Parts: sequence; structure tokens; C-alpha cells
Amino acid sequence: MRANRIRQLWAAGQPVLNGWLSFACPFTAEVMAAQGYDSLTIDMQHGMVDFMTSLGMMQAMSASGVVPMARVAWLDPVEIMRILDAGAYGIICPMIETREDAERLVSYVRYPPSGVRSFGPSRAVFSAGADYGERADEEVLCFAMIETRKGFDNMEEIASTPGLDGLYIGPADLALALTGRTYRTGFDRTEPELIDAILKIREAAHAAGIHAALHCGSASYAAQATRWKFDLLTVSNDVRLLAAAARASVEEFRKSAKI
Repeated sequence: MRANRIRQLWAAGQPVLNGWLSFACPFTAEVMAAQGYDSLTIDMQHGMVDFMTSLGMMQAMSASGVVPMARVAWLDPVEIMRILDAGAYGIICPMIETREDAERLVSYVRYPPSGVRSFGPSRAVFSAGADYGERADEEVLCFAMIETRKGFDNMEEIASTPGLDGLYIGPADLALALTGRTYRTGFDRTEPELIDAILKIREAAHAAGIHAALHCGSASYAAQATRWKFDLLTVSNDVRLLAAAARASVEEFRKSAKI
């Protein structure tokens, strides 16, 4: 089985740069995969992506060597097992709130006796390797998202779940859960109480011997998060990157043409 580069980078003490795919488009995935990311995550929760399109997106990524992952829509064994069979090397699951949730998540990602995943890696046995069944549990990653008040309160118990590889922080939902509408919505939190919460989640992950991941809105904030010792940083997504580049182009034209 092809080794998971994320695990290799972590073993070398290096952080992982993760990209995010919300467009339901294999060509967009192929373009993003050629830009130097370590991994790319298909967003099946808030992105415009269904299963068949995600399959084509992973096929389009395969030439680059980037690690394909998926943020599933919910804690659903059918969706998790199916996207793994299609070749995803990592699962990020939203709204994990308890140790029981985390145990269920791990069980859907791992084969028996560690879990209950059904065997049938239809594409993965070709895209990852003929020995996929023997090595998948060693290579495939499992992240629990911490983004609700209940999940935050239970983060130490969640982090201690056997078979879990990391806690993934969703700062936009976390801010809403912890502070309501006190502050703006979105990523790249600067409020002291939210930075404190983010760092507590990182500490809980590292204390349990697993990894900490943070969703960021900008490269500069992600760079700061490497100094906070986060292990995986997601920077923006394809939609926001396209919008920002298009806006900059329009503004440059209007400024240069004085229109």
C-alpha cells in the first residue's frame, strides 16, 4: 500500500499543509493538486460535492501524489465506509461531541477487530495498493472535529479514544458555540478567549498522544499556528481562493484603467 505522506511528515517533525475542495469539479481538484499542498480534503458537508463527483476528484488528484482526504457530512457509517473504499486516505468527521461519538467514528474507519468497517475497497485496492486490506488501518487517518460546546467540554475524553489520530478544530462553529454572536463569524480567531480555547484543544490532543489540526482562512494565520505547534493546517478553500484572485484582478484592472 502507498504510504500516507501525512504520517511521513509527522514522523519527520513537519507540519502538514492541507487544501480544501468545495467545488464539485475534478478539473479544479486536479489544478489544486498541482500547487504543492501535502493533502487535499474534499468537503462533503458544506461543499457542493456528492459521492460520484468526489470519486472523480480523487482520480484527478492521483497523478500529483497529494494525499486525498474527505470531510464527511455526518457521523454516518455508510458515507464514511464508501468514501474510504473510493480511496480517501483520511476522514474528518464534524460535530463529534462525546467519547461515544469518537468510538463510533473510529469503528467506521477501522477494520475488525479494531472496528466494524466492512471489507470492499473497490477503488482503494487499485489506487492505494493490492495489500490495502492488510495495511489500511496503519495508513488511513481519522480526525474528530471539535466545534460545539459539548465537544469542547468533552475534548479530553474524545482525544483519548483508541484509534483516533487527531482533533480537528472548526473555529467558525467553535466561536458560535462558545460565544454566540458576540464576535464575527468565520476563521482566523484573534479574540483572547477563543485563542485560549483553540490552544486548549491542541493541548488535549497532544496530551493524548495524537495530532492537532486547525482550519485557517489565510496563509499568515496558518503560519502563526505552526508556531503554536499545530500539526496540520488547512488554508482557505478553492472557492475563497478563486474569489480573492478574481477580485484582485478586477480591482487591478479598474485601478490601472482608471475606470
